[in-house]
Amino acid sequence: MTEMQGLIAGMLLLFALVVYTFWPENAFASQKEKTRLDYLLERKEQLYENLRDLNFEYRAGKYPEEDFQAQRALLEHETAQLLAEIERMQA
Repeated sequence: MTEMQGLIAGMLLLFALVVYTFWPENAFASQKEKTRLDYLLERKEQLYENLRDLNFEYRAGKYPEEDFQAQRALLEHETAQLLAEIERMQA
């Protein structure tokens, strides 16, 4: 391969990489708009995950008993409010 052919191949590769990196995506146009119910269902899953993590960390000895109980009560209260709002919206 001559030096000129190598330069052309390198320029084509560079151009392809720039186009691939900066090509605009149409993902914004294709995304559906989230409803309040979608947001609440995502938040419910997040709260459940937080409760699982809290229990795991407590069993691992990272939380004192009183901190664990206080944090757990807050998360359970927030989850209960969220579930009530989800039920109201689904009814």
